[in-house]
Amino acid sequence: MAGRLAHMTNWSAPFRSGLRPASVPINAELSIPGSKSATNRALILAAIASSQSLIRKPLASRDTDLMVDGLRKLGCKIEKLNTKDGFDYEITPQPLMGPAQIDVGNAGTVMRFLPPIAALAKGLIHFDGDERSHERPVAPVIDGLEQLGISIEHGNKYRLPLTINGSGKVKGGTVKIDASASSQFVSALLLLAPATEDGITIQNIGPSLPSLPHIEMTIQMLQLFGAKVEISENIWKVSPCKLIGQDLIIEPDLSNAAPFMAAAMICGGTVLIKDWPEKTAQPGDQLRSIFSSMGAKITHDKAGLKVSGSGSVKGIDIDLSNVGELTPSIAAVASLANTASTLRGIGHLRLHETDRLAALASEINNLGGSVTEGPGELLIKPTQMKSSQIFKSYEDHRMATAGAIIGLAVEGITVENIETTRKTLSDFPGMWQAMLDG
Repeated sequence: MAGRLAHMTNWSAPFRSGLRPASVPINAELSIPGSKSATNRALILAAIASSQSLIRKPLASRDTDLMVDGLRKLGCKIEKLNTKDGFDYEITPQPLMGPAQIDVGNAGTVMRFLPPIAALAKGLIHFDGDERSHERPVAPVIDGLEQLGISIEHGNKYRLPLTINGSGKVKGGTVKIDASASSQFVSALLLLAPATEDGITIQNIGPSLPSLPHIEMTIQMLQLFGAKVEISENIWKVSPCKLIGQDLIIEPDLSNAAPFMAAAMICGGTVLIKDWPEKTAQPGDQLRSIFSSMGAKITHDKAGLKVSGSGSVKGIDIDLSNVGELTPSIAAVASLANTASTLRGIGHLRLHETDRLAALASEINNLGGSVTEGPGELLIKPTQMKSSQIFKSYEDHRMATAGAIIGLAVEGITVENIETTRKTLSDFPGMWQAMLDG
């Protein structure tokens, strides 16, 4: 199937004698590619809009390639336009049609956002992906679609693989789902709602709702395309409407900036992240306050976000329920801190690309670190970590970059399967080395 990782490479993480005294401080400027979350939401909305869209500076990554490929298989016309800075996507909506075979890889946005859109197509649409995708939760999306009367074959497992038998239209209505495992369940149905006959009202009946900023991002993008969204406590209502195609510039992916910001803290010196937006709905914007609390000096001006560090890192006690995707980078920095850290509110990370709590505890402890794993938290105590170890990535891009962060200060770390970083960055090793080279 399209999008499979062709090979795996064990990558020697560059060592920089990080932490005080930092022998070779960093001095670098870099541009972070576009937001995956924004790119894949924009592609969905452009595909079901009533007019053409131009998506500028989208992210080039495995996850976005899978989304583009899936929409094309449903009949949407997506052209890649080369520019001096990279490329843009020109999206021309077309009637969505089956049959189609769609590969979701291990991309949460693709496995959760595309099935609702496929329900608008007429015919059989089959979804499958990487082995890990069969373990990741999609049941609330399936349940929500079935509440709307959509026929889905999933062997009563409420997991991938699945087949949607679309009629070419979705009436809409009210759905009640448990979104406590992922905000993407809500976003998936919100993105479908404008294209339904009656709109959709979504109620979260789960005990919690992680990563709320991602729902806010979805709402903002819906409104940008012309949708009307009404919000009350744990309830979202979207009326039917013809979405208006947009000429849209995708913001840099602020979550992907985390390892590069961490490098300045660990090695000392300064990293400038260019074009950091003044206002944004991206959860990654919270890195400013989080890393400031851990000892970084952070300033923001027209040039971007400047992160300066001394090579000395402080621990932190923080609830990361709204920004769980940042946890691997924060945990990596915390493992090198001079005081203990507690990362709370992250139980939902057990259902991501891998069980991130277990993976982080295992890999940091294998290096001689001290991580105690709780149901929804990590306790990280300062220790002297050893070298010459394989840092397993678990086919999880955030784990791979966490290994790169620790490798700056712990000599001899080899990160397993560095290609997994292509999920959200086309060339993480190249960007990492360019940063270190200044």
